[in-house]
Amino acid sequence: MTDGAVEHRRLIIAGTGIAGLTAAIYAGRANNEPLVFEGDEPGGQLTLTTDVANYPGFPDGIGGPELVQKMKEQATQFGAEVEHGIVTDVDGGDPPFRVELKNGDVYTCDALIAASGASARTLGVPGEDELMGYGLSTCATCDGAFFRDEDMLVVGGGDAAMEEASFLTKFADTVYIAHRRENFRAEAHWVERVEEHVENGDIEIMRNTELLEIHGSPEDGIDHVTLAQNDEGYPKDNLDTPGTETIEFDVGAVFYAIGHTPNTGYLEGTDVEMDDAGYIITQGGDGAGQTKTDVEGIFGAGDVVDHHYQQAVTAAGMGSKAALDVDEYLEEHPPAETAESDPATAESDD
Repeated sequence: MTDGAVEHRRLIIAGTGIAGLTAAIYAGRANNEPLVFEGDEPGGQLTLTTDVANYPGFPDGIGGPELVQKMKEQATQFGAEVEHGIVTDVDGGDPPFRVELKNGDVYTCDALIAASGASARTLGVPGEDELMGYGLSTCATCDGAFFRDEDMLVVGGGDAAMEEASFLTKFADTVYIAHRRENFRAEAHWVERVEEHVENGDIEIMRNTELLEIHGSPEDGIDHVTLAQNDEGYPKDNLDTPGTETIEFDVGAVFYAIGHTPNTGYLEGTDVEMDDAGYIITQGGDGAGQTKTDVEGIFGAGDVVDHHYQQAVTAAGMGSKAALDVDEYLEEHPPAETAESDPATAESDD
């Protein structure tokens, strides 16, 4: 065991979102006794969703926190151990991997599943914390149908904002896009698609506009928002100038589409390959080992890999794949302690 380590485990899973807990269920059933660390967002983004209506098996819907809790109970029933802890550093050399937590505890493991998700970016405006999940959402495809026939506000100017605004036209009376600049960052394809909706009267664009405050209550949802507008753009930076106007604007739902930040900082000291945004690059393909990273023994699943779909059900699918890939890997690799201490094992590997 690595010096200073609290404990050695065959498998550690970082994250208790849908991907991590599904991986824990499968790994537990395979007798790999996974140790699962909750991270700084226990349960992942689904805990911000008050009603999950599109997860299979729950025709009447289920609360996000309740679904996470049920999955956690299922994982522990099959032998997984879930603990509070934030993984801050992984030594990604040859196994055993050294896993350090924020509190200073150190564990070692023969395999690691990174299922730490991606955190939706927020604005920090008044009303945000109180109304997240009660009219304020970071996922239009998850929550749009709950606000049918309401006016909806999408905040953002990139591909995600254009895509989510287009999707919300299925449900909204009118979708408003608030963007802090004149020009969008989105690709031409998405801008053109939004402009078609504008021509049809489904979307209205509010350029050079920023959200200042969200008004409402968890009981009654969102009542209205406060916006700032300035023809020069970035009105928040120019609130005291004569060209900035503050308005109260009635909407029934607000959707943030300003991007996500993958929670992969703890892997920066490893050779795990990530894209420019920090998402883990896995093997992919259509055969076994789809969740493998380019560090043997480290696997990726869920939103920490997937920056396109980011749905609970796709995260669950990737979690199951990761656990199956890990099981195959562990069958082919004896425990690190055994490999180091048993001369016969060492000779057989030559």
